[in-house]
Amino acid sequence: MSRRESSAALSRSRSPRIDSPPLIGLAHGSRHAGVTQGIEALLAEVAVQTGVATYPAYLDLTSPDLDAVAVMLAAAGERTAVVVPLLFTEAFHARIDVPAAVARATEVSGVRFTIAPVLGTADDVLEVVAQRLAAAGTGDDEPVLLYAVGSSRAAANAAVADLADRLSARRGAPVRAGFGTTDPQATDVLAEWAVPAGTVVPLFVAPGLLLDAIATAVTAAGWRLADPLGTLLAPLVAERYRASLNRARAGSSER
Repeated sequence: MSRRESSAALSRSRSPRIDSPPLIGLAHGSRHAGVTQGIEALLAEVAVQTGVATYPAYLDLTSPDLDAVAVMLAAAGERTAVVVPLLFTEAFHARIDVPAAVARATEVSGVRFTIAPVLGTADDVLEVVAQRLAAAGTGDDEPVLLYAVGSSRAAANAAVADLADRLSARRGAPVRAGFGTTDPQATDVLAEWAVPAGTVVPLFVAPGLLLDAIATAVTAAGWRLADPLGTLLAPLVAERYRASLNRARAGSSER
C-alpha cells in the first residue's frame, strides 16, 4: 500500500466513538496479493461491530508498517491507540517483534500504545474454526487437518496441536495439526492419512503464500481447502480490544 493509499484509508475510517482510541490490527504481512484485502475486510467488520476506527499495519513484507500508521494517527490528533496482534501463538513475532515495533512507533510518533493479547488458541478460536468447517461443508465424521504456519518455539506448535485435540474431542472425529514451516509438515500428514476425503482448515487470518503452496497437495489428496478464518475473527478482535482497554483504564484509576 502506498503512502497515498494509506492516507486515503485513514480518511475513510468509520466515525469513532468518543473517547475510544483507534484499533490497529497488526498482522505479520505477506508477499501474497490477497493479504491486504483479507486484513482490511476483517478490520472493517470489527469497526462495524465496535464503532471504533480501525487500521491495518504489518510487521514485514507489506505496507503500511506500524510506524507509518502511528505517524498518520499523530497527525490526526490521536495520542493513544490499541494494537491487536493478529497472531495465533506466543511465538517470536508476538514476543519480540510486536513489542519492538510498538516501541519504535511510539518513538517516531509520540503515540502511546496498549498491546492487546494475541488471538491465541483458546476456545473462542476453536469456535471460529468450527464455524469455518461448517461453512466449508465438512461432514461430522470427516477428518480435519488444522494447518498453521509453524514456529521454532515448541510451545507455540504445542498450542496448535492442543487446539486440534480439543477440536477433535468436540467433533468426535479425527483432527490433526500440520505446519507449513516445521514438523509435522502438513503435506506429510495428508500423505500419511490416506483417506479419500476431508478438510484442511487454515489457522490463518488471510490468504498467504503457504496456503497457495499446499493447495495442490490438498486437491491431489481429494480433500477440500477451507478459507482462512477472515471476518469470522471480528468478534475476537473486538473482545481483545475491549479487554485490553478496560485493563489499561483500571490500571490508570488505581494510580
